[in-house]
Amino acid sequence: MGHGKKGFSEAGLRRLREVLTRHVESGKIPGLVALVGRGEETHVEAIGTMRHDGGSPMRRDTIFRMASTTKPVAMAAAMVLLDECRLRLDDPIDQWLPELADRRVLKRADGPLDDTVPARRPILVRDVLTSTLGLGLDMTAPTAPMMTALFEQGVYGQEDGWLLPAPDPDEWMRRLGALPLMYQPGERWMYNLGDDVLGVLVARVTGRSFEEFLREHIFEPLGMKDTGFHVPADKIDRLPPLYAPDPQTGAFTVEDEAEGGHHSKPPAFQSGGGGLDSTVDDYHAYFRMLLNHGAHGTQRILSRPAVELMTTNRLTPGQLATREAWARDVAHLSHGQGQHGGWGFGMAVRTYRGDYAPIGQFGWDGGAGTTAYADPDNQLVGILLTQTGMSTPDSARAIHDFWTTLYQAIDD
Repeated sequence: MGHGKKGFSEAGLRRLREVLTRHVESGKIPGLVALVGRGEETHVEAIGTMRHDGGSPMRRDTIFRMASTTKPVAMAAAMVLLDECRLRLDDPIDQWLPELADRRVLKRADGPLDDTVPARRPILVRDVLTSTLGLGLDMTAPTAPMMTALFEQGVYGQEDGWLLPAPDPDEWMRRLGALPLMYQPGERWMYNLGDDVLGVLVARVTGRSFEEFLREHIFEPLGMKDTGFHVPADKIDRLPPLYAPDPQTGAFTVEDEAEGGHHSKPPAFQSGGGGLDSTVDDYHAYFRMLLNHGAHGTQRILSRPAVELMTTNRLTPGQLATREAWARDVAHLSHGQGQHGGWGFGMAVRTYRGDYAPIGQFGWDGGAGTTAYADPDNQLVGILLTQTGMSTPDSARAIHDFWTTLYQAIDD
């Protein structure tokens, strides 16, 4: 194991393994796979089992539902289009997404749906990329008429409570277009919905499916052979069930089976907000490319300025204030996740030091118990994937301890 400027200490990696093992041995998390990479050094831990009652062990190539950790990878498709001048940041989206033209905006975000004013301006490409288009999921206001409408209209939620969009993209856009905006375009950061609009935008600009475009420009060049919006039959044995532990009893409720589950066949809607399946090595290749300013070996995946734009804070001081306040206000609901301050395109960017990670770290977490960040200062990538959803704090606490121990393991 290399030492010196770029590596990890033996003692630090031992503590990392011990802490992760403790989470598995507690019985709260059946299994996990962790990858830490720094410079030329990569270290992987696969601990525990695929199912809570035992069976196959976790392996380095186990495939996980990435949930919201999808967002930073999905966003790369838009960056390709910016590089090719097929999208411009300040162009209105109306020509591609006419369903979102001529918007009405709620007078109060939690007010009645018919109490609206006209939008002051169109939604711009930039608004979609930064999640400031005026639409989002506000879990702090679940009873607001707009939140109720998003679920009643089937924009989100399916019969069985699964959160990803169910209808095909055109029908999904039609349903979304029937509703007002919650805030004026560009007024404030709101979670998740923009990342799903993004996938539709990419498909309409390119005339291809979102997945085909990602595959051609991102997945194949990076060798991300196990990444996609479903897990094919010949790999389904590598996908664990997704558990949503019961918040009261801790019992392992299966949220999504592998065989016959939501990820066993191609979805009607390829969700940039939360639909990807992947492995630690595939995600490592992607985040390493971002640390390498868009290059992968001799290939250029994204331009250097595109990566810089994507991985640094894009929010204005006003937007930043509401995003920071939101993260702190929901810390008890998010089990402490999401407190970084800034947001780039499709990912958090740390603008203040609130834990062991330095300013400039970028990435995101997923409600299925996943985390992936890169840190330019330390040339570090960390990825932890579990099959335990955040219905309880258990996977969030494992993620927290992963980062705490990983930063202690840096050996300079």
